[in-house]
Amino acid sequence: MISFIICLALLIGGYFVYGKVVENTFAPDDRETPAVRINDGVDYVVMPQWKLFLVQLLNIAGLGPIFGAMQGALWGPVVFLWITFGTIFAGGVHDYFSGMLSERNGGASISEVCGIYLGNVMKNVMRVFSVVLLVMVGTVFAVGPAGLIVTLLGNKGVTGAFANPEVWLWIILAYYFIATFISIDKIIGRIYPIFGICLIIMAIGVIFGIFTNPSYTIPEIWSHFTNMHPAGKPIWSFMFITVACGAISGFHSTQSPLMARCMKSEKQGHFVFYGAMVAEGVIALIWAAAGCAIYEVTGGLSTGLNDILANGQSAAIYDVCIKTMGTAGVALAMVGVIACPITSGDTAFRSARLVLADWFKIDQGKMQKRLVLCVPLLAVGAFVGHLDYSIVWRYFSWTNQTLAMIVLWTASMYLFREKKNYWITAVPATFMSAVSVTYFTCAEECLGLSTAVAYPAGIIFAVLFLGIFIHATKKPMKEQA
Repeated sequence: MISFIICLALLIGGYFVYGKVVENTFAPDDRETPAVRINDGVDYVVMPQWKLFLVQLLNIAGLGPIFGAMQGALWGPVVFLWITFGTIFAGGVHDYFSGMLSERNGGASISEVCGIYLGNVMKNVMRVFSVVLLVMVGTVFAVGPAGLIVTLLGNKGVTGAFANPEVWLWIILAYYFIATFISIDKIIGRIYPIFGICLIIMAIGVIFGIFTNPSYTIPEIWSHFTNMHPAGKPIWSFMFITVACGAISGFHSTQSPLMARCMKSEKQGHFVFYGAMVAEGVIALIWAAAGCAIYEVTGGLSTGLNDILANGQSAAIYDVCIKTMGTAGVALAMVGVIACPITSGDTAFRSARLVLADWFKIDQGKMQKRLVLCVPLLAVGAFVGHLDYSIVWRYFSWTNQTLAMIVLWTASMYLFREKKNYWITAVPATFMSAVSVTYFTCAEECLGLSTAVAYPAGIIFAVLFLGIFIHATKKPMKEQA
């Protein structure tokens, strides 16, 4: 329990100390923000800082820092270190710069931002990559809750149309259409802060339940500094890919422009972007602690946790809430497993609309032009929702962290151009390059090679990417000379 408290203190301290270093490096000023300058009443709308924070938290969180952290707990309390230091030095930095670079460039989507600093080839790659990823995320976060709602209603004896997952899928997609189409402050700005607060309360309830129950003990890192995964999956780099939300996640960079278009001042970025990432890290740390403390450890392996996770994410979250908060946790569990994925899904489709709008230069101030993008996007989502996407979804974790890597290299190039300390982004970019390439080389769904090949490959490519970046920084200097 002591190591958990230390990590929690480091996360909170990281917001005030390293978060301030990151903010000072970027140097926000008093220039007019896109929300004030453009203010189209749809996507560019000024919202108060507290709403920006809660909406950003819910946009980037969903079930990610809950289920991902519990899966990470299979490796044991060593996962606390990745959540803590990943959040402070990688995730918070990634989220801050993805949001602030969008704000500095008129609220541009992340694909356009990458193109500005890494060139047109990367811009086009990121355009396609982002839209496909966002539609996939949005669709999965519609199908999952639809099935869960049917299961819950079935347990209550409900029959007929409302016991059909197809009906609920279309209901959720209809909501997605409305939330994607109308002004961001009409639904997202009003309802999401409530769900954001529920997400925080649920995490507080879980850790309070663990602390007050003498049968639960959070293991110490120093006494369990070993790989406890029942299947023997290596910590490097599987744990770093599995625990994305709660440490660093490329998906966040697709969501940050939503709030970058709603800030009244650049100086809100520290609280909104870096702060929301730290809050997500705290939530992930709590759920990882729950996974380590509540379930059985046999022969030094997290076997009990593995068994509950095998029943699915909704069952695992429900089980933790019941065991830590009793019947009072049921309502919060339902918010977690139904509302959270839906709220991530609709902002995924909204972000996809903005990416396409930036790509094809379609003004979104007019209703007809928003319809031009919303209708086909949701139609594709409905089509994908009826496909067997399980194989494709296995690639999500890798593509997610690869996106984070690209965004960090983008921020590094921006800082170089501004003659600022680019190492605060280049170091985590190099690290994530090693993580991404190592996983792609050895994961079964990718190349499936041995770790003897994957580990050196990850290091070599990370060094190569860093070398390419350093070479790019040298060329302009020679030309100026």
